[in-house]
Formats: sequence, structure tokens, C-alpha cells
Amino acid sequence: MNVSSQSAAVASAAPTDATPVAPSTFADLPLSPAMRAALRAASYVTPTPIQAATIPPALAGRDVIGAAQTGTGKTASFMIPIVERLRGAAEGGRPRGAAVVLAPTRELAEQIHGWASRLGTGLKTALVVGGVAYGPQIAALRGRPAIVIATPGRLVDHLERKTLALADVRIFVLDEADRMLDMGFRPQLDAIMRSLPAERQTLLFSATMPPDLGALARMHLRNPARVAVGPQAAPPPKAAQDVYLVANAEKTPLLLSMVATNPGTVLVFARTKHRTDRVMRSLCDAGFAAQRLHSNRTQQQRRDALEGFRRGRYRVLVATDIAARGIDVADIRHVINYDLPMTVEDYVHRVGRTARAEAHGRATSFASPEERGQLRAIERHIGRALPRGTALAPTALRPAAPTPHRAPRPVAPPALHRAPRQVAPSAPQRAPRPGDARAAGSPRETHRPFGLADLGLADARPERRPSARVRRARRP
Repeated sequence: MNVSSQSAAVASAAPTDATPVAPSTFADLPLSPAMRAALRAASYVTPTPIQAATIPPALAGRDVIGAAQTGTGKTASFMIPIVERLRGAAEGGRPRGAAVVLAPTRELAEQIHGWASRLGTGLKTALVVGGVAYGPQIAALRGRPAIVIATPGRLVDHLERKTLALADVRIFVLDEADRMLDMGFRPQLDAIMRSLPAERQTLLFSATMPPDLGALARMHLRNPARVAVGPQAAPPPKAAQDVYLVANAEKTPLLLSMVATNPGTVLVFARTKHRTDRVMRSLCDAGFAAQRLHSNRTQQQRRDALEGFRRGRYRVLVATDIAARGIDVADIRHVINYDLPMTVEDYVHRVGRTARAEAHGRATSFASPEERGQLRAIERHIGRALPRGTALAPTALRPAAPTPHRAPRPVAPPALHRAPRQVAPSAPQRAPRPGDARAAGSPRETHRPFGLADLGLADARPERRPSARVRRARRP
């Protein structure tokens, strides 16, 4: 590409007044008939703003940095160009090269894998995540898949085991890159980047652009097209937000009351895995169908919990921040922050689980006195104070779910007069034996051990042997 064409490409990707008109439908994009059929099957007609801005430069082979809120359709923004470019470079019906998509959590990787199956038009895919056995993943990688969706830790494990090589990767995608850095995956990212070929296309998508992510992009991306759509790190506009200032001991009763009085599905965020387990047990004890989701659960347990929540088997899902991104569950009516998150970005992503696809939702936060600083940071970021919820009366804090009725234990009425105490009759006296002193009326003797005095040998004690020192002194 010459200098003039590069300048034109940069201008087309930059958000300026000279930006070309974005495609109004997917029919306006240069897509293959197979991809158009896959989009119709997925009911995709109109691209979202991030899709309309990033798909054209990605189809042209350019590196792309896309910044947009969670839930705006970033997955299709990179999956459509991946499939089209691999299909276009096919030789003898087999794609030339491969694509690797990196996601921070297993749940998000599984969600991307689902979209790869729907839009992949028959391309072979492989899911490489932790928490499951290596055997099936190694078998899938031996089949030379065209698209590999992975989490950083497990991908590095396969690289070290020599069960995966990245020499033929043509397209590399970092999805939710800011979250990967927050989770401490920078060493894994550096190791993966070193294993990639220099000649590749890199697509980076994120909801926020912190400084360390900007440094990573400058190091590994070449003249990227930068696209920022909508306000970054802002809660959904149709999510009603409020906060309750309560003590830590009041959080669980308040949560039980809210779940009982508000219909619909509820997603509860807790700070630690231990608190997640404890809150889930409190909900189950109150009669609610609840499940938990955190990193100590196996992948199958996490998959069952998420699928049960999606299908309505569980009304309440209690999770740590691994669920702040990657949960694609429609119509979550209420998000409750049992504990405030440590960063403003995590608060935005938590709230973004509700009010998706232009729907309405509600986000409620519990703030203890120890969390006032985090609350002030959140309010400064969103530019307004959150409405304060009215403290509930103690009777309203009790679980509203019905509990099995237990009949009271009958209590006898108190007696006006206490009956005299009955004394048990004494045991019958033993008949006296001949010679018994007690038979003659003699006083009872105290018990003492039988000794030498009873035999008349009180003075017949064994002579004590003198010590060796005394024996030596007696010698003449």
C-alpha cells in the first residue's frame, strides 16, 4: 500500500467530519454469500456503530483498536472479518493460516466460541480454556482448527507443552484487553506475543483504554485504525441506579428483601469467593433458587450455573467479577452490588449486565461505611450522585419467601401450688449377721485399709538398708 492510500485509510477510520457514511445494513458490506446467509440466520440486519466502524478496515487487513461499551456487538466486529479473510485466503478449500482470539475469562471465551460456530460458515474451531482436561483440547488442536478461542493461561500451557504452535497465525484478536491487564495477564500476553509471527493482523477491542493498554498497543500494533464509539466506561442509559448506605451486617437481610419484592432474574456481585458462597447459602436457606459462579468452581460447574441462570432454573446468580464481562444473558432485570467493586470500570461492567439491547433494568448497590471512598469515586466518574435508597424497617428486612410452618411446642400451664416432693422409700435393711458389730448397736467404724497392725506385726517393718556413703563410713 502506497503513502497516499495509507493516508486515505487513516482518514476513513478516524472519527472526523470526513468519515464516510457507515453502512446502514450488512448488505452494504463486501461480504461473501455464505456470510450473508449466516447473518440472516442469526437475525443480523443492521450493524451496530462499533461494527459499522471497525469491520471495513478489518476486512482490508488493517490493525484495529476498537473501544466501545460492553454489549455493543464487539464479538461480531472481529468474527466477521476473521471468517471472511480466512475464507478468502483458502487454497483448495482449506483456509491458509489461522486466527487466535484471546479472552480474559472462560465464560467470555465460550460465548465467542458460540458466535464462531454460528458465523464461521463451516470453519473448524477449537476452545482452549482452563478448568477442563487437556486431552480433548489436544485432540482438537491436532485437527488444525482455523480459529482458536483461548484464555491466556491455558494458551501458554499449550505453548509450553508443545501441543500448539502459533507460527501460521494470520489474525490475532485481544478481546476485553483492559480486563486481561486488570487480572494480571501481562506476563502471559508478552509470552504469547513473542510466539506470534511478525507479519500478522492484530485487532484489539476494549471497553476502556487505560495507559498500560495504550503502551501495549503501541508496542504490538502497526498503524492501527482507532475507533471509539459512544461514551466509554459509562453505565447503560436505561439502567436505573441507586445505592443503600447500610452496615455489613444489614446487607444480607436487605438482599433477601429485595429479591423477594422484585420479580425477575437477579445477578448479585460479591467481592470474594467466600462471600459469594455465603450469600448463595443465605438465598437458598430463604427459599430462593440460587447458584454461585467464581474461579474456584470447575469449568463444568461454571457452565451449568450460567446455563441454569440463562434458562431460568436459577433465579439468582451470585458471582465475583469474572461475571462482570462475558455473561450474555438476556433480560437480567436487576443487578445488585452486594459489595462495591474496587475500580470504577468494574462498576460500569457490572451495571452493563442489565438494560442490554435498549431494554430497561435496575442496578442497586450496597455501600458500607468502609466503602464510602469507592462510592465517591463511582459518583465522580458518572458525574452525579446516586439516589439513596430508603432504609427498610426491621420487619421488612426479613425474608419474604414462605418457610415451612412449624407447630409450637405445647407448654403446660404453671401450677398454683407446688406438690410436696415425693421421697423414695429407703431400701430394706439387711438382716444382721452373727458377730456383726452393728447388730449390737455399736457405732459404725470408718473405713481404713487392712495393714500390719491387724496381724499384730506393726513393729515388724523391714530394716532400711543404709546408703553406700554410710556403709563406707562404717568400714574399719
